[in-house]
Amino acid sequence: MGGFVYATDIMKEKKSKVIVVVGPTASGKSDYAVKMAKIHMGLNCPWGPIGGAEIVSADSRQVYKGLDIGSGKITKKEMQGVPHHLLDVASPKRTFTVSQYQNLAKQKIKEIIARGHTPIIVGGTGFYIQSIVDDLALPAVKPNPILRKKLEKKSLADLVAMLKKMDPARLKNIDAKNPVRLIRAIEIATVLGKVPKLKKKPSLYEFEMIGITWPDEDLKERIKTRLHARLKQGMVAEVKKLHDSGVSWKRLEDLGLEYRYVALFLQNKISKLAMIESLEKEIWHYAKRQMTWFKRDKKIKWLTGNEGVCHKFR
Repeated sequence: MGGFVYATDIMKEKKSKVIVVVGPTASGKSDYAVKMAKIHMGLNCPWGPIGGAEIVSADSRQVYKGLDIGSGKITKKEMQGVPHHLLDVASPKRTFTVSQYQNLAKQKIKEIIARGHTPIIVGGTGFYIQSIVDDLALPAVKPNPILRKKLEKKSLADLVAMLKKMDPARLKNIDAKNPVRLIRAIEIATVLGKVPKLKKKPSLYEFEMIGITWPDEDLKERIKTRLHARLKQGMVAEVKKLHDSGVSWKRLEDLGLEYRYVALFLQNKISKLAMIESLEKEIWHYAKRQMTWFKRDKKIKWLTGNEGVCHKFR
């Protein structure tokens, strides 16, 4: 009705409600989540105050301090007074794992519900989202710094070949362009022989999942527009500042997309034009991979653009 998404009656539910907003990069997830949170604060909807809401980020690069413009991290102004969590919680010099994210997110969700508020998880990192929604039992394998240093020196093709030999089943469902994920999979397979199939546990919460999507041509244009806006905002200077603060070129390249190609440009390995053209292409490919991941989850209710922000609780 009118494009709005209505939630079920939470007063009759035993489990607390957690809303999840997902979608590809540049789809407008953060803006959508803020609008929804303000509705839960009793603004913009006719039925008055509902108790409040707080946002928990689920973005694998926005967890890092200093990765602001390139990662599209929401600004204080854009938050519009809505509390946001799990931004700037890790050093970009070190890898932040899914297990670390899961532990922090679970704690934040508990705290938000204890305050009588509704948690809204928002992000495009599918594995982060799944770790919470499915309460995945993640492998208890500690990071191996010595092995990681060796693996970080290898090319992407070498890492793919290694994982294919050690655990071909895992290679089929991993982002083969993400060296961090490949290294972690090899690390686990080295200890356990293979990456175990992740087991799902019954959740403590009732999750309502909303996906934001756009027609392909519209999303491509949004990606292009946002990329050029970020360049004007100082994305290149941000990457240079990160390097000057001690983040290696290798680490910046491993962080992917904007950080990878700007780092290559700053090292004079590619031209500015090649940087921009590569980013437009690779961000679009990344968006398609995100959609492939999310489309597998039949629990997600898909909306086009920013329709249906009014979320009713009685």
